[in-house]
Amino acid sequence: MILPILLIFSLLSSTSNAAVQDFCVADLASPDTPSGFACKKPAAVTVNDFVFSGLGAGGNTSNIIKAAVTPAFAEKFAGVNGLGISMARLDLAVGGVIPMHTHPGGSEVLVVISGSICAGFISSSDNKVYFKSLKKGDIMVFPRGLLHFQINAGGTPALAFVSFSSERPGLQILDFALFANDLPSEIIEMTTFLDDAQVKKLKGVLGGTG
Repeated sequence: MILPILLIFSLLSSTSNAAVQDFCVADLASPDTPSGFACKKPAAVTVNDFVFSGLGAGGNTSNIIKAAVTPAFAEKFAGVNGLGISMARLDLAVGGVIPMHTHPGGSEVLVVISGSICAGFISSSDNKVYFKSLKKGDIMVFPRGLLHFQINAGGTPALAFVSFSSERPGLQILDFALFANDLPSEIIEMTTFLDDAQVKKLKGVLGGTG
């Protein structure tokens, strides 16, 4: 009987807090903790806290993946703090790819603005792959935490905008998680079935050691 009462009280408390506080603009000068940023004092909040102009220009795609992601997360866009939403811009040069990655903190919706993008994700229950070539105006959703990717599928640069169900969706790229650190090659070889030469090559490309 005590547990249900505590749960109800918790729900009422959170609802009450949401009702009396319209927003929680991030105080980016405060420590970045696991629970997020502290709220900026209301008197210090301005309209500029709710506007982000960083998605208007293309990102630098002169890199190994020929792609760029420009995020509008709470760390840069203080106004989304506490609202459970954020956005990003995705630029893909010809041959560009966003390698297999996951967002542990939120689901993603992608809309293609120009070009063609092959995108897909892998389910965790049966490893089934869902992928499709998307064209201008197409939208695709990527459920929270699932491995997914985007590839430029055409002969021209591609542009997409993505939105997330979290102001801090997080990001872990599988290739970098395996090969861009000091995880010993022997362990990678045993857990991925790659041979030593392949692992060493990938570590060399991505800057890993060990």
